[in-house]
Amino acid sequence: MVLTALRRVARSALVVLLVSFLVVALLSLAPGSLAEVILGENATPEAVADLNARLGLDGSLFQQYFDWLGGAVQGDLGTSLLTGQPVLQTILERLPVTLELALLAQIIALSVAVPLAIGAASRPGGLLDRSISALSSMFLSIPAFVAAPVLVYFFAISLQLFPVTGWAPLSEGIGPNLQAALLPSVAIALNEIAAFQRLLRTDLANTLREDFISAARAKGISSSYVMLRHALRPSSFSLITLAGLSTGRLIGGTVIVESLFSLPGLGQLVSSSITSRDVIVVQGVVAFVAVTYVLLNTVVDLSYGLLDPRLRQEATR
Repeated sequence: MVLTALRRVARSALVVLLVSFLVVALLSLAPGSLAEVILGENATPEAVADLNARLGLDGSLFQQYFDWLGGAVQGDLGTSLLTGQPVLQTILERLPVTLELALLAQIIALSVAVPLAIGAASRPGGLLDRSISALSSMFLSIPAFVAAPVLVYFFAISLQLFPVTGWAPLSEGIGPNLQAALLPSVAIALNEIAAFQRLLRTDLANTLREDFISAARAKGISSSYVMLRHALRPSSFSLITLAGLSTGRLIGGTVIVESLFSLPGLGQLVSSSITSRDVIVVQGVVAFVAVTYVLLNTVVDLSYGLLDPRLRQEATR
């Protein structure tokens, strides 16, 4: 058990290192530099070289990366070369917005997908199953950058139920906060609803054909009790895995939605930092998201034993 945990930690650390290095390598291929952004288009090559030296950007790619890595392993993700603010402080200031969007999107997706999957799996091949399958296909084919403007047009501009852009923190009240967060969360959740529903529906349909389900039905237990008590829990493993993975992905994948709705989250921070070539900020955010993703995967693995006691018994043998 300990050896397995150590291997998982080693693999996770390697993933974080590779991801953070690849980000820096890709940004280095883009034309221009932070010094050129700061000094403007009319800056002389001598002035650009001098500012790069003062910012510590005149070293090799590997030198810059390992200088950053030395501080990162101690919890110091560096300081923004553009604003002078510590990267970790900036991330923690922006994180609540992105985290709320991701969690609210997951709640919406699971709240809609689970009942749809149960309804579809209760009568496979029936009219309800085919209708839900068509609805899931529609949701799956609509990317967030298309869903967001459509939702804004109907619910913010036409019906005026939600603000078009902007953010209201929880300190201003839960009502204004949900008004600002709901539309972007729904735009993110549409794809997740389709993916969750299809996966859980398939697993439920397979579980309902198992012998222990037939035995439960033979005892005269109601179909709803069999579905919710006996079939749903063992059918949820794949759903929990996908939900955990998608939560980590959503935390780092809200760039487009946050930009469209002008939300002060991590996505907008990465977008503006890439434009301004603030490599340290981009590197810090990517490393933070990668670590979060890895931790969520670990939590997902540990949650299996809570759903199925047989897994806990096997782990203790």
